[in-house]
Amino acid sequence: MLQPQQPAPPIIVLEGVTKRFPGIVANDRVDLAIRAGEVHVLLGENGAGKSTLIGMLSGLQQPDGGRILIDGKEIAIRSPSHALSLGIGTVFQHNMLVPTLTVAENLALGGPWWQRPKIAELSVRVAEIARPLGIEINLSAQVSELSLGEQQQVEIVRALLRDSRVLILDEATSMLTPQGAAELGALMRRLVERGLAVVFITHKLGEAADFGDRVSVLKLGRKVGDIAPERLGALGREALVDEIVTLMFGRQADGDAVSIPPRAANDDTLLEVRDLNVASVSDAPALEAISFKVGRGEILGIAGIDGNGQKQLAEALAGQLSASSGSVILAGERFDGLDVGGRRRKGLRYLTDDRLGEGTVGTFPVSINYFLKQIGDPPLWRSGMERTREIEGRARELTRQFDVRTPGVATPIGRLSGGNIQKVLIARELADGAQAVIFNKPTYGLDLANTLATRQRIRDIAGQGLAVLLISTDLEELLSMCHRIAVISQGRIVGTVENGEGAGERVGRLMIGLAA
Repeated sequence: MLQPQQPAPPIIVLEGVTKRFPGIVANDRVDLAIRAGEVHVLLGENGAGKSTLIGMLSGLQQPDGGRILIDGKEIAIRSPSHALSLGIGTVFQHNMLVPTLTVAENLALGGPWWQRPKIAELSVRVAEIARPLGIEINLSAQVSELSLGEQQQVEIVRALLRDSRVLILDEATSMLTPQGAAELGALMRRLVERGLAVVFITHKLGEAADFGDRVSVLKLGRKVGDIAPERLGALGREALVDEIVTLMFGRQADGDAVSIPPRAANDDTLLEVRDLNVASVSDAPALEAISFKVGRGEILGIAGIDGNGQKQLAEALAGQLSASSGSVILAGERFDGLDVGGRRRKGLRYLTDDRLGEGTVGTFPVSINYFLKQIGDPPLWRSGMERTREIEGRARELTRQFDVRTPGVATPIGRLSGGNIQKVLIARELADGAQAVIFNKPTYGLDLANTLATRQRIRDIAGQGLAVLLISTDLEELLSMCHRIAVISQGRIVGTVENGEGAGERVGRLMIGLAA
């Protein structure tokens, strides 16, 4: 009697891999096996730990716990070049090619052809790799002249030139057209048919169903589920999507309603955005026809995969980015044409997600950082001169009121913890006439105590009748804080969900491109 064929041993095994950063555990005892001949899809929302895991496999970071085995032997992957020598190639979301060089020059960088450049030899080797995969590579073309899909193919060929056995594709379809994504899916299939292992990181469930042989789901740094090839093949597409949605976002039991924060009695519209359009900035999407209302005492959440226009929306509302059309209206007054200072003086406040780089000046004292947006304005400045006694007195009041832990208001703010820096930003924006406040990822990078304190502060100001717009990539945070949650994708609001029973699943489906 024939025995069933045993699967080949995995090329890479992660056992209890853990990675910590200050205030956060990015990967928490993750187990994973990567096998030849499989497209292994790694799914998870922002902050799930995908990028950190890939960083360790690529040699960019080292684990703090657990171990990585390659061909059954424990190995510390010390650097990206070491990862390449072990047969692990990575194609990152944003390409790593030099746009001013030719394809041949980019392929030669760091390889044997750079020391002894022989284009004919390189051309033969590229053809041997590219032809069976159905790829056409023009070695003489300048990279800047190639489409995004063509640049991605060059990066894949570059990894294979180094004899990679494992190819990691990090959000490889995020910048591709649907046709380009389909072409990449077909290419991945040809690669695994040749015996490679492909790790495909995505947040799109349709791609996981179409391209994957195995699916692993990360949530808050932990692996919460694994769908093996046998089960994946047995599930229909809709059943597979439902199972993955449940793993990624959870599903409330019947009757287990979300505890929505209390709402102020007066729910009149305070902040309104009408058909706001903002041109694309760098590689960020344009904002198209953004419209919503936020009532007094309401917390409206903005959910979405990071990079879909959230920061551009916040900066356009605050006046940091110019809108090509549309209106921002606060308490019935249009802010069209008003700059940052003008909007702030009328009560529209913004807390950036970059508290260290954009929100503060690390070498300046705490006292000055409280008033960075008011420099030169009376009564703390007179005729352009700083009134040090008045500034420090007001700073001490805010420090007590917002429980900022600092040796003194003259301490450079860069010496404070992230939680205390965030308290300074909150104090700065809530003082002196705030009516509506935009929070962009207000708890990112904070420890648990400061996260809970920040969330309670946001609830408190909504309870006082302010309008709150809460932008976050943490769905659980939005569900615990907001009355309604709007979902942004590629610069457009694709749906709004009332918080309550089943809201998490409906928001999750909108986030990954499915109808709610």
